[in-house]
Amino acid sequence: MADIQSRNHYFEATGPLGQSPAAVLAALRSRSRDNARTPMQWDASSEAGFTSGTPWLRVNPNHVTINVESQVDDPASVFSHYRRLIALRYSEPLVVSGRYSLLEPHYPTLFAFTRVDGDHGLLVPANWSGSPLDVPSSAVDGWSDASLLMGNYPGPASVGARLRPWEAVVFRR
Repeated sequence: MADIQSRNHYFEATGPLGQSPAAVLAALRSRSRDNARTPMQWDASSEAGFTSGTPWLRVNPNHVTINVESQVDDPASVFSHYRRLIALRYSEPLVVSGRYSLLEPHYPTLFAFTRVDGDHGLLVPANWSGSPLDVPSSAVDGWSDASLLMGNYPGPASVGARLRPWEAVVFRR
């Protein structure tokens, strides 16, 4: 546990607050910032090309196959997808200036929103689960004429279609 905030919480919770160490550690395993932090995986070399020394957090063992160097020239990689998202942010004014509306905020595995300015808009439904998701019609009403702008799966997608696990798409009208 290298996160100073987590360390401080542990000592306060197990000391003055009297919580059990096991319960505090269990809570930290699901909420600590360290769970989402590892040194940047630049390449497949020792310590993932992050340092020639010893990093304060261990390098993920998957750095041999999942790293920047292996994804830079792969058009189907996560790296390339983020490049497309960044390009969209600079090429599509709606991303910045469109009026934001969250759709279906109480739907547990759907994150969907629109960015709209006049007759033009973007619809972004995303499935935040490992199971297919039928998008509720209320989230896509009025978007049947929209065209697919981009997505994180290869191939076509249509408004109101079932989203595959962890699929996110951007439609434009």
